[in-house]
Amino acid sequence: MDDQVLEALARYFRALSEPLRLKILDSLREEPMNVGQITQRLGCSQANVSKHLSVLMEAGLVEREAQGTTAWYRFADPEVYELCDLVCGQVGRRLASGAQLRGLLTAMAVRPRPATRLRRRAADSR
Repeated sequence: MDDQVLEALARYFRALSEPLRLKILDSLREEPMNVGQITQRLGCSQANVSKHLSVLMEAGLVEREAQGTTAWYRFADPEVYELCDLVCGQVGRRLASGAQLRGLLTAMAVRPRPATRLRRRAADSR
């Protein structure tokens, strides 16, 4: 792939790499919202939401439409939800298998252990 294409892809995925940006996108999934509504829903500052919306707009993920004195934000590319759903499914499967593995490892860790020679010698010397 061309370096310019790779750089554009990296910028696009960087925009998706921040948890608050993912929360913003998830909030916009249902309906367009203004900064105040997003701020209230997510419980963070207006400046923080505005900064992240700017990054999302630069990446082409969010569009802004002014109506009077209010700016409304909406998701620009519904196909990204398909990408997010695909990734969420993959991460969910990994977490589920990881939880299963952690459960097995925890069960192994709490099992009684057979005494080793070193521990037996230490006990015998007392």
